[in-house]
Amino acid sequence: MSQASIMTQERGSRDPAKQSMVLTALYIAQEQYGYLSDEALERVAERLQLPVSQVYSTASFYSLLHTEAKAKYHIQICEGLSCALCGGSDVLIEYVVEKLDIRPGESTEDGLFSLEVVQCLASCGSSPALRVNDELYEDMTFDKVDRLLDQLAGRKEV
Repeated sequence: MSQASIMTQERGSRDPAKQSMVLTALYIAQEQYGYLSDEALERVAERLQLPVSQVYSTASFYSLLHTEAKAKYHIQICEGLSCALCGGSDVLIEYVVEKLDIRPGESTEDGLFSLEVVQCLASCGSSPALRVNDELYEDMTFDKVDRLLDQLAGRKEV
């Protein structure tokens, strides 16, 4: 990389307009590719003239963004303070783990479901909450989880 390229990237990393575009660019890249591969991160960095390390740092910080391929339905369960205090997150996580027979960070053998535990889904007033891909589900109960999983697996209509 030339000295001019390095200086342009350094200037770009301090440019608030470019920094504000990172999340949108990452979200679009994820929509196109399914997840943020190294190649996708490099393309975003190149387009915005930002260091790849800065783009990766942003991508790895937000639970909505994925740097690894996920199953068709990626389930994220919040274990943040509000969800924990309502007495729901721990038991909800245990329930989904048992129901799908996978641990957080794993996918079902059929590639239909993957599970991740996250710190916040920004749904504190209606916890416990979970997100499937980009859709948020609030005030979750075991019955609601059962209906949702059945619907996603194609076993039942809503």
